[in-house]
Amino acid sequence: MIEPHAPAPPGLAQPSEAVGGSGGCARLPVRQDTGRFLVLAGVFVCAACGLVYELELVALATYLMGDSVTQSSVVLSVMVFAMGIGSLAAKRLRRHAAAGFGAVEAALALVGGCSAMALYAVFAWTGDWGGAWADGSRWLLVAFSLATGLLIGAEVPLLMELIQRIRRQDAGGAVADLSAADYVGALVGGLAFPFLLLPFLGQLTGALITGGVNAVVGGALVLGLFHRDLSRRARRLLVAANVCVLAVLTTAAVLVDDFERAARHALYGPDVRVAVQTDVQEVVLTGGRGGRPLDLFLDGRLRVSGHDELRYHEALVHPAMAGPHARVLVLGGGDGLAAREVLRYPGVDRLDVVELDAGVVRLARHDPALSALNRHSLGDRRVRVTTADAFDWLRAAPAGAYDVVVSDLPHPGITASTKLYSQEFYGLARRVLAPGGRLVVHAGPVASHPRTFWTVDSTLRAAGLRTAPYRTGGRRAVFAAGPDRGPTDAAAHRDWGFVLAARTRPVLRLDPAGPRPRTLTDASLAAGARAVAHTRVGGLPASTLVHPRYAD
Repeated sequence: MIEPHAPAPPGLAQPSEAVGGSGGCARLPVRQDTGRFLVLAGVFVCAACGLVYELELVALATYLMGDSVTQSSVVLSVMVFAMGIGSLAAKRLRRHAAAGFGAVEAALALVGGCSAMALYAVFAWTGDWGGAWADGSRWLLVAFSLATGLLIGAEVPLLMELIQRIRRQDAGGAVADLSAADYVGALVGGLAFPFLLLPFLGQLTGALITGGVNAVVGGALVLGLFHRDLSRRARRLLVAANVCVLAVLTTAAVLVDDFERAARHALYGPDVRVAVQTDVQEVVLTGGRGGRPLDLFLDGRLRVSGHDELRYHEALVHPAMAGPHARVLVLGGGDGLAAREVLRYPGVDRLDVVELDAGVVRLARHDPALSALNRHSLGDRRVRVTTADAFDWLRAAPAGAYDVVVSDLPHPGITASTKLYSQEFYGLARRVLAPGGRLVVHAGPVASHPRTFWTVDSTLRAAGLRTAPYRTGGRRAVFAAGPDRGPTDAAAHRDWGFVLAARTRPVLRLDPAGPRPRTLTDASLAAGARAVAHTRVGGLPASTLVHPRYAD
């Protein structure tokens, strides 16, 4: 509760006395109560903007660089540290609190508003330069977190000085008023980012508009309420600074669509055909026409490459189909490519596909190139597609319902996927397997991430399943396929690892009565199993929901 009339304790300076060496109360164009309300309203808006900058950095860094835990930790820890340094540094500005606050808000609006665009630009244009530039976006993330934290930290001491100049109040009451406005503003900013700014404006435009609001409110508060505390030169400089900041932000907002197209071309190549932001992720399709292979990117990671997707999907599906396969469940696989391989078996009576992103399913059904690649599998009468989280869906699924479960999910090292590679998840998958049923899991690359691969194997065994691990290689020495790599590390992984699991020890083989894969034979399957055995990492604990172990 705001207490504008709280008296100062005995011994403290009264309103007519000098405050912090500033020379007394500010000369306001409005009543004191109105002035206090306007300052606290400014605190509310600035706090909301500050939290939006913070969340925007975390979200964009996670999208560009993956591993949300690491990115969140870096942004939050650096920013909180910088806030403390900024608060200490602002003590030197207390004598010129109005001018200092105006300058801080103009700088914060520029830094925070442009941070997303600058980070995306560095990632898109310099990420494949190699050398020191390979980590350029990470260093820029730290720099923006540091700068934003310094500026946000400087706000509170200056605002404290300004609100005390309006009417002297005991320190505890003033801090309580400022904190209340600050925390409520942070709540509004935290809710506005995921539910308003991100879905309706996107990360780049949302950050730019937030910067514009920040500049307008900060400038209006100082130039409108405390202009008598400013020299003529200070007023002119603040007006010029805010006009320049708003001009930069406005220009960037006008050009943001052109910037995004250019960045996508730099990131994905010149043949970007579809780029949509679904409710779950950004989906980009390149190629698929004029004889060029189709590539599907999800949140910047290459999920499907027309060069090598057949090798991946045949190795994923066909070993699991050796045995009863009338009822099949595919977890993930909204692109329809795993379903395509399953439907090659005439004995399949029912295929359920559980995909989180309805937008991917729509593209798989209606995009000409992608639907041709999956042979219109999602339109088959035997296929039922459910849009749901795979973990939640399995909890409600009937026991013993499926002969085969295919886990066609992103790399376990991606933080958002770790619960789908947990002991609890595999326990749910085991429950829906019919007697003699098999579960096959994509477990990431073996050669470059052996600990992750063998942690998947260990976790499956901890869930009460017997396992048969294997791998398959890419067609080319440096191939760009796979669901677990971004566009900047296409050469990093040269294989895919899989684990076939069942209640009894599974046998790695192809169905002798089934369709013949084009890229997989019994001999190559056995060779893949032998190759994997040489990479075994023993003694790894299982990954659980509360203790994820996937960190290579």
